[in-house]
Amino acid sequence: MNDEPTRRVHPATIAIGLVKSAPSTLLVLPALLASGSQFGMAKAALLLLAGVAAMALFTWAGWWFFTYRLTDDAFVIESGVLHRSRRSIPLERVQDVSIEQKPLARLFGLALVRIETGGGDKDEAMLDSVSLREAHRLRQALRRTPVSTRVDEAIAEVAEDAGRSLFAMPLKRVLLYGLFNFSLVWLAAIFAALQTLDGVIEFDWKELVGIAGREVRSHLTVTAALTVLALAGVLGVVAGLVRTLAKEYGFRLDERGGRLRRIRGLLTRSEVVIVKARVQLALVHRAPLSGRLGWLSLAFQTLGGSDDPSGRQEMAPFARGEEVARVIAAAGLPTFEADALTPVSRGHVLRVALRQGLPVLAIFAVAGLFLPPLWIGLALVPVPVGIALLQRRFHRYGLRETSAQVTRGVLAQRDWIVPYAAVQTVSVRRTWLQRRLGLATVAIDTAGGKGWHRPDIADVSAPTAAALARELVARV
Repeated sequence: MNDEPTRRVHPATIAIGLVKSAPSTLLVLPALLASGSQFGMAKAALLLLAGVAAMALFTWAGWWFFTYRLTDDAFVIESGVLHRSRRSIPLERVQDVSIEQKPLARLFGLALVRIETGGGDKDEAMLDSVSLREAHRLRQALRRTPVSTRVDEAIAEVAEDAGRSLFAMPLKRVLLYGLFNFSLVWLAAIFAALQTLDGVIEFDWKELVGIAGREVRSHLTVTAALTVLALAGVLGVVAGLVRTLAKEYGFRLDERGGRLRRIRGLLTRSEVVIVKARVQLALVHRAPLSGRLGWLSLAFQTLGGSDDPSGRQEMAPFARGEEVARVIAAAGLPTFEADALTPVSRGHVLRVALRQGLPVLAIFAVAGLFLPPLWIGLALVPVPVGIALLQRRFHRYGLRETSAQVTRGVLAQRDWIVPYAAVQTVSVRRTWLQRRLGLATVAIDTAGGKGWHRPDIADVSAPTAAALARELVARV
């Protein structure tokens, strides 16, 4: 492949940038209108036009000085107007290339291209926006690296039928999933909007809330309180439905040779292609309510990571057990063997009970000295012990033939499948309390991992932890 000429993103990026910056411009209007009485409406209008012109010039300059090109061995991006920067990404480091279409970009037929590598907590490079055709061309070009070629050759020997549908979520299932995603985020949005308005117009929302509060207290009845709670609940359900519909609409997961291709989104349409050989682990999650009804979610951690805070890619966000098993098998991962796993040490119960029970005991013991009725709070001390017993019951681990497997969680349960080939580091950690109890935690790290919920084996005896670490290293 010869070096390509320098390219720029699509010129429509300028228009999209101006539209995105319009809300912040509109927020200045009230201040300009207020100053119009002092400086004159003509001067205020000229000031606004000057600001818009400066913003347009800055947006154009940012577009003009942002260039990219593909060489024989690297993807090069240069950007910056006053402060220039040049980033060169070796093609052998490129792990995933995803395509995303946000609402404005879809109107112009454009797409956002994310280039992910095996390290870091964020995208290595992002092109916003290029034509959809250019996005697909770039993805194909970036796949023709030496590493990708070797992966494709290895996969070709066992490739299955291309284009096979693995999992899909029809509209009915998306809506059902939305019912479990109850959200009160709309309340935060309302208060954020009120705070913003308070800064640009003469609107004392705190006084309004105070008046409303006095009115509510003067007419407070059980029926009124229940009505308000019901209304909040309905709005929470609606918010969950809308958010889930926007994110998961048209969810489809296909298997194409050695790759998995996921498409989803109503307003923002995203397409992610994951090479099976780059899947680092599988995580099956059972939520407190939907999990009891047989609904699971499946996510893969990949070498390229993800723009999600968890660093994982959702493969089946709302699926039945057999559907999850089909996707796991298609990715070449082993079956989760829950019945063959071993519980952690009994010392786990004592450690959790001490860590969570002692603060409860101390708080109510001290509070009872000043207010004797608070001694009744000591009745809560057995609760952490019960929680600890449940945690040990559901926290199990095992080194199976081809993978390390861990399960953990009481209300929300998680199962990890970690192929030995994907393990990067194995460490044995001991807190102060664990050292006193003769316990240790075996931490298993894989490439691209970040955030919470990692496949750690907590609270096994110190000799067992050392033996587990040695065996894991040997199998890797």
